[in-house]
Amino acid sequence: MDLNVHVSGLGREFAALAEAGGDDARELAERLAGPLESAIRMTLLDVLSSAADEITRELAPGSVELRLRGRDPEFVVTTPPAEPEDEVSEGGTEATAGTVPPITEDGPATRINVRLPEQLKAAIEEAAAQEGRSVNAWLVRAAATALQGPGQGGRTEPGSSGKRSSQRVTGWLR
Repeated sequence: MDLNVHVSGLGREFAALAEAGGDDARELAERLAGPLESAIRMTLLDVLSSAADEITRELAPGSVELRLRGRDPEFVVTTPPAEPEDEVSEGGTEATAGTVPPITEDGPATRINVRLPEQLKAAIEEAAAQEGRSVNAWLVRAAATALQGPGQGGRTEPGSSGKRSSQRVTGWLR
């Protein structure tokens, strides 16, 4: 990506503004042109880096990196690994290799709208409050547990014994 086009454009805008200020402003603009160009270039690189970080968070487990080649930035995109295709059993129906993979609450999120009967909504709110969770977190956990299938004892965190702890931590984490 060539930043020179953008840096030069901002430089022209700055010079045009200085022309309106008279000779003193024009001289000041000429003296500031070099440092201003460097500051603009660094600011653009910071913006591109922040954008790459934000895209990486949404693309996980893929990533976007910003690399400098000389003075020019370039993006390197790493796509997530392809998911294994379903295997076909002898009966001609699809069967996955193993069970449903563990579902975690981290990673990119998506939004859905769900219509619930009022009594069910109230029961979910009460159950979430009893566990000290938000309704959203409670529903995510309940859906993940249901997808793990019967006989698997629900979802437990790696390294846990499956027993609930009496300690709770609430809040937001990024």
